Amino acid sequence: MKLNKLMLSAVTATTLMATSACAFDASAVFEKDCQGCHGPAHQGGVGADLRPNKLRNQSSQELASKILNGVAGTAMPAWKKGESIGHEFTQADADAMVKYLKNFTGKQKMVLTLENVKKKWVKINDRMKLLKKYPKAVDVKKVTDICFVTQRDASKVTFIDGTTGKKLSTHPAGYAVHVTVTNKRQPRYAYSISRDGLVTMFDLASKGQQKIAECRIGNSSRGLAVSPDGKYVMAGNYEPGGAVLFDAMTLEPLKVYPTSSVIDMDGNIGSSRVAGIYDTPYGPYIAFALKDAGHVYIVDYSKPGFPIVGDIPNVGKILHDGFENEGKEIGRYLMQASQGSDVMGIIDFKTKSLVAKVYTGPGTKPHPGQGSSWYNEEYGELFATQSMNVGNVVIWDSNWDVVKNVPTAGGGLFVGTSENTPWIWSDCVLGGSKNWNRMYLINKQTLNTDRIIEVGKDKGRLIDAKSHKTIASWKVPHKDVLPRILHAEPANHEQWTMISEWNAGRIGIYDAKTGKFIKYIKGLTTPTFTYSIEHRQHIPGA
Repeated sequence: MKLNKLMLSAVTATTLMATSACAFDASAVFEKDCQGCHGPAHQGGVGADLRPNKLRNQSSQELASKILNGVAGTAMPAWKKGESIGHEFTQADADAMVKYLKNFTGKQKMVLTLENVKKKWVKINDRMKLLKKYPKAVDVKKVTDICFVTQRDASKVTFIDGTTGKKLSTHPAGYAVHVTVTNKRQPRYAYSISRDGLVTMFDLASKGQQKIAECRIGNSSRGLAVSPDGKYVMAGNYEPGGAVLFDAMTLEPLKVYPTSSVIDMDGNIGSSRVAGIYDTPYGPYIAFALKDAGHVYIVDYSKPGFPIVGDIPNVGKILHDGFENEGKEIGRYLMQASQGSDVMGIIDFKTKSLVAKVYTGPGTKPHPGQGSSWYNEEYGELFATQSMNVGNVVIWDSNWDVVKNVPTAGGGLFVGTSENTPWIWSDCVLGGSKNWNRMYLINKQTLNTDRIIEVGKDKGRLIDAKSHKTIASWKVPHKDVLPRILHAEPANHEQWTMISEWNAGRIGIYDAKTGKFIKYIKGLTTPTFTYSIEHRQHIPGA
């Protein structure tokens, strides 16, 4: 009997080990969590080049350690349990990933075609029927009160009332929903795009914010924008590389712009991912950034055939996100982040040319997110970006000169502001486990940090940056994790600033003028990106 039990235990253990080993799919995990930085062909970008010839002289043990523990001074996080921002790697997982990388033989080249995209277009609801049934917003006073919340690991979007914090509805919207945008001409219609290539259209005025249509444009996607006239939506694709133009009222694909064969800054011909997509009120244009090629293309959607009317080369290596100027000649200038060249390339929609490069510092890898643009009494219009690798907010003027570098506790992803707050709000979410629970509030006039929000496991504090004294404190719902806080978004007619607590599953709401805590929205799964319909109505390119 004991022998039988022992044999059964051995068989069970072997089965469990085999099941565990089979459960880890290195290729799938790389595609979901790694290729955004390292490239779909492992060619590198924000992250290192991981092709076999580049890894040949590195030991497997050393590479596995980098996966588990991260790499200091870079955007490479620790993927071990407790610190991961995606798949939680075990030692066995890390070893399997290294084996996969060292033996990678390449992927079949894919080309974006209109025929393939149209096959994935699905109509879910009749837009006109919903319009007649719900002529006005049902769940809120007006649709501009609504905020999107992307729940990364739940593959869902949640709509909330941005004046009360009440959750209105939740919808599946693809893996790691990445970006959400609204139709500024008709704000009852909004759109999302997921990292696995699903574009979804919603009717915000309808009961429960119902879906109108969906379209899968590829295997990996990022950017999204709506033309200011409300007629068109453009989405950017990583794999297969390119951009897709849709009818904004039906989500019917109208044209594709493949980027499978383009010339990069070094004169090489190859495929390029498409990252940032930008609309502008300055002209009938939508621009999109060729991440690997270093170009920005400008499409004129007012002309038959929606032609590319501008091709701006040599912006920089590894183009990612960006933002546009506010104030005078709003939307004339696109500030495009180049994470491989550590610059913000300044593109002029009037001349369709690159007019300047703002250097953000060696190894900074700018990541402005929605960026910040505001009026300063000394310098006039100012602009700011966050840096992924170092705690540094870079501020420059409309002469394209850097006027200030503001230190923070660590690398981050987003800076944001609004008219009703005296600060730009900057996170440190990539600053490591000692710093990722902080948000820096930088004075828009003095350009110095006034206050720091610090959220602990049990208590939150609003800290005076000069005296280090606590201005206010509040009780934090116990989750036994140090919250990773990121992405400050105005809401409630800009009276609030909403901050995501990524790993704690909640959003903190703060007074925009004082920085004091107000309340939490709880019961979310890795809330990453919040998007206020009202606030974004006035932000060019957002």
